[in-house]
Amino acid sequence: MLLKLPTVLTHDQASDWSRSLTLAVQATAADKEPVIADASSMTQFDSSALAVLLECRREALAMGRTFWVQGLPPRLRQLAGLYGIASLIPSPA
Repeated sequence: MLLKLPTVLTHDQASDWSRSLTLAVQATAADKEPVIADASSMTQFDSSALAVLLECRREALAMGRTFWVQGLPPRLRQLAGLYGIASLIPSPA
């Protein structure tokens, strides 16, 4: 399952996107394919984007699915490293 993230994901959009991604993962509960969040189009974001990704990861893992993030912008990867959570948002193998 591929989840396309928006260009802008800041505090103002985080709640809606978290809810949308969680519902998308739940809607495919019977599917055991990995959940892949595509962040390649993200150009404007803050730490709230990390919270959205972590919530999506929690939902995927709760359903026994693997979670990956592809195309994570380098600045967001760096921010994840500063918060000590980079290992929780792995890139696809």
